[in-house]
Amino acid sequence: MSIIVQKFGGSSVADAERLFRVAKIVTDTYSAGNSVVVVVSAQGDTTDDLIAKAAEISQNPSKRELDVLLSAGEQISMSLLAMAIEKMGFPVISLTGWQVGVQTDASHSCSKIRRIDKERLESELDKRKIVIVAGFQGINRYDDITTLGRGGSDTSAVAIAAALHADLCQIYTDVDGIYTADPRIVKDAKKLDEITYDEMLELANLGANVLHSRSVEMAKKYSVKLEVRSSFENKPGTILKEVVKVERMLIRGVTRDNNTARISLVEIPDVPGIAFKIFSILAKKNINVDIILQSIGRNNTKDISFTVAHDQKDEAIEALREVAELFKAKEITCDDSVAKVSIVGAGIETHPGIAAKMFEALADADINIKMIATSEIKISVLIDRDKAERAVQVIHDAFDF
Repeated sequence: MSIIVQKFGGSSVADAERLFRVAKIVTDTYSAGNSVVVVVSAQGDTTDDLIAKAAEISQNPSKRELDVLLSAGEQISMSLLAMAIEKMGFPVISLTGWQVGVQTDASHSCSKIRRIDKERLESELDKRKIVIVAGFQGINRYDDITTLGRGGSDTSAVAIAAALHADLCQIYTDVDGIYTADPRIVKDAKKLDEITYDEMLELANLGANVLHSRSVEMAKKYSVKLEVRSSFENKPGTILKEVVKVERMLIRGVTRDNNTARISLVEIPDVPGIAFKIFSILAKKNINVDIILQSIGRNNTKDISFTVAHDQKDEAIEALREVAELFKAKEITCDDSVAKVSIVGAGIETHPGIAAKMFEALADADINIKMIATSEIKISVLIDRDKAERAVQVIHDAFDF
């Protein structure tokens, strides 16, 4: 008997009709002789609606109380889905994150899973019940409700699959797999039958919103077989695995990330320790930095530019004011009208000319590059945000997908 974990996103459980469609998928899997655990997100825009309700009361509520409020969204989904499955005549039980033993660290709003006490899960599966679990949530050592941050239900599903040594973890969403580019932007984007964990992790970090990056990291760490497929169409999706078959395709995907801002410290002293001071301050504030560029200025000064998430730019600037004053920087500037466009593929490292082809495509489209970053399997460029969709299209056209 196989154990299969199935995760359904907010759009998949948005209303009664879709809930019954999900119930049919789940019960078909169960009827095939599998043990089934289902992880659900909050319905549709429920999380945003709950955040808006909190804002009506306070513009700065405690993260603890906000977690208590937001966890209600997934509980609504799990109970409604359980009712639908129950109505169809199948044994089912719905459980919150803490009821199934999702233990997290002590932080709120973006906590990390420490472990899963799987006894309750295994007990219910042994009774041949379908188990519906509220994703996105857990409990810390103080017995307080915690949430895992945006996309956290993906992480919940993979963590449960890892704990149970599940044979397969299926992520059901409103797309039918991983594409070479966002099909809403690039009409001739192609669906991938399979992709490596590393390639998917880069795509997730660089703006592909199909899977949460932490879920991919966990799937790779614990060798969880993942499949991304549609909850609206019954056809195979994309399999994530450690190694995929050798193909002619060198580039696996093109992504864009509009949640980007470039910050620059202008004319700071060109002496040892400056970079350490800047980036250690940002690290203490849990601000992730991506592309970094250092350029030599005049009179023994230099400029340091880097990118951060757009929603962290104000916090980053505030954190750096002390450094700027201490080292008498000329100014701190911020460009929040940029986007990051990237190509990802295991073939980048071993095939010369990939970067040149990408840059040529951008040049032919009269798109200027502001910053560049590379790794073994990615090349990212920073460009004007209003040209990002065009950039994705021309880069996709340039490569032989």
